[in-house]
Amino acid sequence: MRILLLEDDLQLASGLKQTLHNEHYAVDHFDLVKSALSACEHEHYDLILLDLGLPDGDGFDFLKQFRKQQKIPVLILTARDSIDDKIKGLDLGADDYLPKPFDVSELQARIRALLRRSAGLASNCIEYGQMQVDLQSRNVIYQEQPINLSRREFNLLEALIQNQGKVMSRVSLEQNLYSWDDDIESNALEVHIHNLRKKLFSSLIKTVRGVGYMVPKL
Repeated sequence: MRILLLEDDLQLASGLKQTLHNEHYAVDHFDLVKSALSACEHEHYDLILLDLGLPDGDGFDFLKQFRKQQKIPVLILTARDSIDDKIKGLDLGADDYLPKPFDVSELQARIRALLRRSAGLASNCIEYGQMQVDLQSRNVIYQEQPINLSRREFNLLEALIQNQGKVMSRVSLEQNLYSWDDDIESNALEVHIHNLRKKLFSSLIKTVRGVGYMVPKL
């Protein structure tokens, strides 16, 4: 899962980015509205964390323009906790509103809830044939045996299994796995897919030549 963080407090942004990395999210941080909007035009994100007070405009300005094009979840993080600001943010299309200061565990729970809702999931657990995937604990069970996956192997499995029946391009999958400051080897995606097929079962991930990869819908 890839998150865009729009926050001008560099110390807070650094702490949040590290926390989210520890939770296995890829994170791109921006401190300007124009930079974040430009990134959204060219990259895929699963969730936006949005501050309101920004050097080149208001977070509401970002939200207005962003909602004209995209429907992914937006969680506002701000010290402006008046009822009027909350109502305005929600009316402009934000999905949730968390006042600063906040507890990190609450932020993590709200992020999980928004991503789960966006994917149309009722819980954090996905069953696929003889495989069970727990999105919160990041545990995978196949044929009643625990399967050890690396961070990026799990992230790849999560992206594919939440989009069962849909072909995902190489670019979209790489965007799910890596942030801008990550180094990507040319064959990294293929290596991860090979490892998932080997650790789970070979027919799990289908190659659609010239297009991308998919997990068939059961």
